[in-house]
Amino acid sequence: MSQAKNSGRALLSMSTNSSRRKSKFRRFLPFYLMILPAAIWYLVFHYYPMSGLLIAFQDYTLQGGFYRNEWVGLQYFRDFLNDSNFWRYVGNTLSMSIAKLAVGFPSAIILALMLNEVRHTWYKRTIQTVSYLPYFVSWVVVAALIQKFFGLYNGMFNMIRTAKGLPAYYYLGQEHLFLPFIVLSDIWKNVGYSSIIYLAALSGIDPTLYEAAMIDGASAPQRLWRITLPGIKPTAGIMLLLTMGGLFGSNMEQVLLLQTPATYQASEVLDTYIIRRGINLNQPDYAAAITIFRSVISLLLIMTMNKLSKTLSGISIW
Repeated sequence: MSQAKNSGRALLSMSTNSSRRKSKFRRFLPFYLMILPAAIWYLVFHYYPMSGLLIAFQDYTLQGGFYRNEWVGLQYFRDFLNDSNFWRYVGNTLSMSIAKLAVGFPSAIILALMLNEVRHTWYKRTIQTVSYLPYFVSWVVVAALIQKFFGLYNGMFNMIRTAKGLPAYYYLGQEHLFLPFIVLSDIWKNVGYSSIIYLAALSGIDPTLYEAAMIDGASAPQRLWRITLPGIKPTAGIMLLLTMGGLFGSNMEQVLLLQTPATYQASEVLDTYIIRRGINLNQPDYAAAITIFRSVISLLLIMTMNKLSKTLSGISIW
């Protein structure tokens, strides 16, 4: 008798849970439908193409497709690691990414802090608009603008030099100037847009904290150090972690458009090397191996930094 009662209760509980799940599904159905196009887009253009990574372990031919080629195992990975230019490609990639991070990351926070102190709404909105408009300009246009300013023959600065009787200077052909061009153009294009995230974080700080600090006689630097910076610390930590995951990936379009034959030694990064091996030299299998290598290193890096950040500060992505 007791077993029958228990089984009946179990069936009733299962039925109740099922009806709750159905009710919850109906309630959130509009939201599921809203994210459906994005989910389909990711499945088609991000997850389905991952099957093509199989060619990194094959002697790929177009006739064999993705599944009917001779398997070569880790041959391309060993070839890449033994490449005489391996450390140059990795060093160039890391130097560009770290320089962008070291200059661009605090620049976005500083701009947001400065805008947050502006009290005239129209002036603040004007500065915001002017600062984040370059984000919507393509890198092709940005590279063309740099050419107009620093080009060897028709660049504005060289036209001024020749007008003064000085010889033209090949700015874009100097290895020591390539990194500053990359970093400064990246800041000009992205710093305004990145500052929006920190402005949103600043707007979430309770204004009564500032009022109480002012009543207690706290100065502006003290309010900044004790209230503002701790208020945006979680947001800044998450953004830093996400940026750290991309240290082994550079902006391929930016580098490819700004590099010249004279700067290959300083400008060749993993992304551009993948393009040259995969398209110019028609070695998609080798290029796929480099892509997997870079992705695995990036994954390990972001997992390590996330664990370290969670241990030291309690800030983590997951």
